[in-house]
Amino acid sequence: MGYSFHNDNRLPQGRLAMASYVIVGMIGVLLLGFWKLQIIDADKYSSMAERNRVRSIPVIAPRGRMLDRDGRVLVDNRPSFSVLLLRDDPALVEKNLPAIADGLNIAVEDLRDDLSTTRNLPKFQPIIIKPEASDADIAFIESHRSDIPILEMISISRRRYLPNGFMAHASGYVGEVSEQQIESSNGRFRPGDFAGKTGLEKQYNDLLMGTDGMRRVIVNSVGKEVGRLSTQEAIPGKQIQLTIDYDLQQVAEQSLGTRPGAVVALDPRSGEVLAMVSRPTPDPNDFSVRVSNEIWKSLNDDPLHPMLNRAIQAQLAPGSVFKIITATAMLEDKVPPESYTAFCPGYATFYGRQFKCWVYGKSSHGVVNFRKAILDSCDIFFYNVGMKLGIDRLAYYATKMGIGHKTGIDLPAEEPGLMPSEEWVERVFHRKWYPGETISVSTGQGAVTTTPLQLARTIGGIAMGGIFKQPHLLKDAQNVGEERFNISEPTVEKITDAMYGVVNDGGTGASLKLAGVELSGKSGTAQVIGYSTRDRVGKSKKFEDNAWFVGYAPRRNPEIVVAVLVQESGQHGGTASGPVVRDIIKAYYDKKNKNNGQTTVEYQRFNFDNGTNPAQAALAVNDTHSQAPGKLDAPKLNSAAAAAAIIPAPPEQALHR
Repeated sequence: MGYSFHNDNRLPQGRLAMASYVIVGMIGVLLLGFWKLQIIDADKYSSMAERNRVRSIPVIAPRGRMLDRDGRVLVDNRPSFSVLLLRDDPALVEKNLPAIADGLNIAVEDLRDDLSTTRNLPKFQPIIIKPEASDADIAFIESHRSDIPILEMISISRRRYLPNGFMAHASGYVGEVSEQQIESSNGRFRPGDFAGKTGLEKQYNDLLMGTDGMRRVIVNSVGKEVGRLSTQEAIPGKQIQLTIDYDLQQVAEQSLGTRPGAVVALDPRSGEVLAMVSRPTPDPNDFSVRVSNEIWKSLNDDPLHPMLNRAIQAQLAPGSVFKIITATAMLEDKVPPESYTAFCPGYATFYGRQFKCWVYGKSSHGVVNFRKAILDSCDIFFYNVGMKLGIDRLAYYATKMGIGHKTGIDLPAEEPGLMPSEEWVERVFHRKWYPGETISVSTGQGAVTTTPLQLARTIGGIAMGGIFKQPHLLKDAQNVGEERFNISEPTVEKITDAMYGVVNDGGTGASLKLAGVELSGKSGTAQVIGYSTRDRVGKSKKFEDNAWFVGYAPRRNPEIVVAVLVQESGQHGGTASGPVVRDIIKAYYDKKNKNNGQTTVEYQRFNFDNGTNPAQAALAVNDTHSQAPGKLDAPKLNSAAAAAAIIPAPPEQALHR
């Protein structure tokens, strides 16, 4: 009995030890959990808690403006609002998607596509679902703050360009970044961001973009803002000043009108581009938000290719303007000698084939010497010169003077043109060069192609004595390139004297003569198809000749050179393109003489048929908040009426000069 009592009072040591271990283990787990929460994951949960009451909203940096050479605004910004979708709570997003689509007039499928595209982004990073919020969108968001707290608006500066495609190809346009751009930007771009797509907008995008900021606000349980925290200000993009002269650009746009073609005005002493026009052209304002599918399709289906910047991308036969290169080669090589003459009855036979002069069937040039050949643009004379020189000598001089390679202008997607040679035809077509092909090339036909910019640079460089500056649009650009080709002084004198005669001594540009201005130049009329082919298919508008004229002033060491192309005009270069050159050079000297080199607030007026004075319109609508000190901005267009007043539609009769 005593033994049993002794056993019943023994402590359960094994069980007690096990219970102690369990308790200690549980305490350890709790401590470990607390340590993980408080130490390891402190930032994570602090951030989650912060997001329950603090919302980060991006502050989009405005792009830098573009100014003309006198400080007037060419490309500016306008205020706008974009709609953000906050994706912190995926369940809440999915629940409200139909209501958001209905309220903002967006297809649900498009919203789901946006979410799918951005699924790899952090959940706390909002996305733009509507770049341009309308008044109705703003009202919808404000009235549904409590039941749809995942919508927010941010202020964004949208690009504003002058209307009617003014300088559109040079300025370019901005567009929403692609997935490829986002992936290759190292986090700089986000979905919904805009960047330069073409022209100067693309070329100088890094300068113009700026750096976005961030605004942190306190919100309540329904997403309403109740307070503000720190704000990281956005850094605006840098504005750039261009070499473009607004006055000359306006004259170029007006004088070319709606005809398909291009205009380039250069200062050959520095390479500065004073004006650049390409028609037809898109309106870059259509791209400042999101271009519609209808507009994009119409632009790409248009047979006139409005997206093509003809000033730097139209690779076309230069026609008789090329004769200046052939003439330079003749004088430098002395093949044939300067005293050479040819008889022009309107046609001639070379290598068993008949080649026609442009006066064929109307008249003949008779006996033609060097100067008369340039003044009257005699094809027969230059056919003979080309035959005697040979293709390789022509290619040597043309290449040295800029034909067949890019000028290096600070614009993307410049085309090089083509200067054929024996080496080229063997490399590309694996055959020998036919001597008869040289006949066509000597007058700017056949395989040779150039751009308007190339021709302006080449003719200006010859008149400068063999100095060919790199064209550029950024004023005060550093390290401007230069190519030099030794052209003897007698050759330069004879060539420039002949081009002066084209305008002032009864040549093909006689109607362009300007009092007090040594306007010089060379006309060109280039076939789109050969005479024999055209005879077979019959004359048609789409087969009419391209009209060229390249003019400059003064006759030696010119201050301005202008190249004009009017495509398929069916007219002589001096008739269709020459007046555009004359108008621009007249405007240049009118402004220079009036201002003595100083900019004034009045815009020059140039005999517009409708009598509109752009200066008065500009002063009436000028937006003073963006003036540079002591400068007048180009007009900020706040209405269609103001836009029409500043850049009136070209007069109908100007289209057929």
